[in-house]
Amino acid sequence: MIKPNVRASFGRREAELLTAIAGPGGEALLRRGGLDALLDDAAVLRGLARGPRVSTAPAPLVFYVLVRHALMQREIHDRQLADYTAAILLEFATAGKAHRVDGGAGEPFHYLADIVAALEQARGEREFLLRVHLGNFALWLSGVFPDHIAHRVQRRGAPPISYYDELGSTGFRLAAGSDLAMRHGMGDVLLRAAEQFRDVRSALNSLSDTLFFPQSRDAVERLLRQVSDDYQRGTGWS
Repeated sequence: MIKPNVRASFGRREAELLTAIAGPGGEALLRRGGLDALLDDAAVLRGLARGPRVSTAPAPLVFYVLVRHALMQREIHDRQLADYTAAILLEFATAGKAHRVDGGAGEPFHYLADIVAALEQARGEREFLLRVHLGNFALWLSGVFPDHIAHRVQRRGAPPISYYDELGSTGFRLAAGSDLAMRHGMGDVLLRAAEQFRDVRSALNSLSDTLFFPQSRDAVERLLRQVSDDYQRGTGWS
C-alpha cells in the first residue's frame, strides 16, 4: 500500500546534496531549520528543476521537492499530503503499477469506471484497497495527464477532468472512513487528500505543464483549464 514515506527515506546523502544545491547558505539553513528547511527552500527547487542535477539526484528527492513546492504554491503547506502525493507519483512511475491495485499481480484497471464496477462486489480489505486505488489512480491520471484527458473529451466525448476530481475525492473519502485506514495510519491523510483533491490535482497539472510535458497539443484548452482552476480556487468553489 502506498504510504507517505518518501520524506522519511532521506538521509545524509540527500542532506549533502540539498546543502550543495542551496549554495553558500545551505549549511546554515540546515543547522537552523533542519532538513525540511532545505526541502522548502526556493533555491533548492530551482537547482533541481533547472539544473543538471535533476537527472542525477535520487528520484524520491526530486519528486518530493517538486510536489512540495507545487502544493505550497497552491497554499497547501501540509507536508504529509505532499509526501503522500510524491509517493503516488514515485510508485506509478514504474511501468504497469498505476493500473494494478496495491501494485499487485491481479487484473489491471485502465479506467476509473472499471474500479467503480469492481467495488460493487468488493468487501473488506479488497474494498478498502480499491477505494484507495480509485483516489490514487484518479489523481495520477488527472494530475499528470490533463492534456490527454482534454484530448479524449474533444475527440471521443470522454468524461471531463471534473469527473476525475469527483471520483478521486470520493474514493479517498470513503477509504478514509474505513477501520482499515486507521489501522494503517492513513485515515487523516486520505481525508485531507479527499478534501483538497482538486487543488492537489491542479498543483500536479502545473508540474505537468511546465516540466513533464511542456509542449501542449492544444494550448488553448490548457489555458482554459488553468484559468478555470484559478477561478475555482479563488472563489472556494469545489
